Amino acid sequence: MKKLILALMMAIGLVAGAQASTAGIAWDKAPSKTNDLAALQNGAKLFVNYCLNCHSAAFMRFNRLIDIGLNDQQIKDNLLFTTEKVGETMQAAINPRQAKAWFGANPPDLTVIARSRSGAGGSGADYLYTYLRTYYRDETKASGWNNLAFPNVAMPHVLWELQGERKPVYAEHEEGGHKVEVFKGWQQVTPGTMTPLQYDQSIGDLVGYLQWMGEPSQNTRVRIGVWVLIFLLFLTFITWRLNAAYWKDVK
Repeated sequence: MKKLILALMMAIGLVAGAQASTAGIAWDKAPSKTNDLAALQNGAKLFVNYCLNCHSAAFMRFNRLIDIGLNDQQIKDNLLFTTEKVGETMQAAINPRQAKAWFGANPPDLTVIARSRSGAGGSGADYLYTYLRTYYRDETKASGWNNLAFPNVAMPHVLWELQGERKPVYAEHEEGGHKVEVFKGWQQVTPGTMTPLQYDQSIGDLVGYLQWMGEPSQNTRVRIGVWVLIFLLFLTFITWRLNAAYWKDVK
């Protein structure tokens, strides 16, 4: 009995720990753009220009971008910075040893990042959309940046020129006799090259591309699935009527 009680206490502790690990800023809902070719093309451009310097997408080939409306020549002219062949995979420009020395670890591969970051707060796309929009300047960190969705993040804010510098605004209120700071919003410190609305739209495009890259055939899969369900419903109706016709005389 003691062993059973101990096991139950440990299980409760693990669940509580898992719930605590998901606590923090609420994730914003990412716009759904996996069917928007213009948004996916802009997202691919942002990914190659700002992410591929450090992060690889080793399971994605450049020529797969044909599926989002680009041809080989457009890919060669605008997106091939780390290789000369459109059939090559998306490898990072940075040397892995340098990356480990600078950041303490190799930046993760981003091919399926949008599928691997889902949690209690929402989908992986929701997390990425929130994460890329909640950076703020923090001089106490080695990179000079911090993040509300990923506190003490090692990655610097590579898109800061687009967004500008912001700082979080908190409000104090009492909870259980203690003063607690609650996040209320943002204060723009220096402007970026984009307005806040333009930046959010661009991040939506980038996240949409990351979501598409995790499963390029997802839209086709959904379309086929809908037609399969329609076919099965039709077949079920036919089977039901045939069954009634066969057994009506027996009854």
